[in-house]
Amino acid sequence: MLSSDNAYIDNIVNQTRSSEKKFKEGNFKGAIEDKRKVRVILSSEFCNKNIIKKFKEELASIYESKFDLINDHKLKINQLEINKIVKLLEKKSDEKYRKGDFKGAIRALRRSEKYLA
Repeated sequence: MLSSDNAYIDNIVNQTRSSEKKFKEGNFKGAIEDKRKVRVILSSEFCNKNIIKKFKEELASIYESKFDLINDHKLKINQLEINKIVKLLEKKSDEKYRKGDFKGAIRALRRSEKYLA
């Protein structure tokens, strides 16, 4: 693994944790801003499979729950359906963000990430 990968992974993990902390504190605008920064990194040309793998591991640790309806739903649908749901939720998040509904935006984005974890 390259040292630049480590820097991207550290940044993604830190931003993801920061977003989660802000969400729990009720700072929805700060939470969505941190998540959007992570999305920029993940969609950049520097992002590779290792970085995405570490991101998904971080999500799994954050969203781990004994009773998780999304996880149960993921077991019953194929990857194509999962991808459609994720894209729909990301679009919904972007629309809510543009309207200034930061709470709705972060909730939709967090829900989409649960399908990735």
